[in-house]
Amino acid sequence: MDWVWTWGGECFGYIDGEDLWTHDGHHVGKIDGGEIYGTNGFYLGEIRNGNRLITNQSKKHWQKFSFSPYGDRVAYVPMVNYVGYVMYAGYEDFPSPKTFG
Repeated sequence: MDWVWTWGGECFGYIDGEDLWTHDGHHVGKIDGGEIYGTNGFYLGEIRNGNRLITNQSKKHWQKFSFSPYGDRVAYVPMVNYVGYVMYAGYEDFPSPKTFG
């Protein structure tokens, strides 16, 4: 289990294998080659700098595969937020875990 944060520094949750989970236990994404796809199969974002999540605006229309999320897990107390990084041109911050709750 590896903890991840949004590009803006908010603790999102963790990666377990090829699955992205919010800190409150919702299975929200599958990871394919560093890119993250939501339950509907659409691109959500990608992993950069080892533990940060960011969304490339030009990939938002990409779609790979849909999936049924696993049942909710036990929630974890979120890790401390970090200072955000300067945003790259053509990118935006990964959605907050609150949007998936």
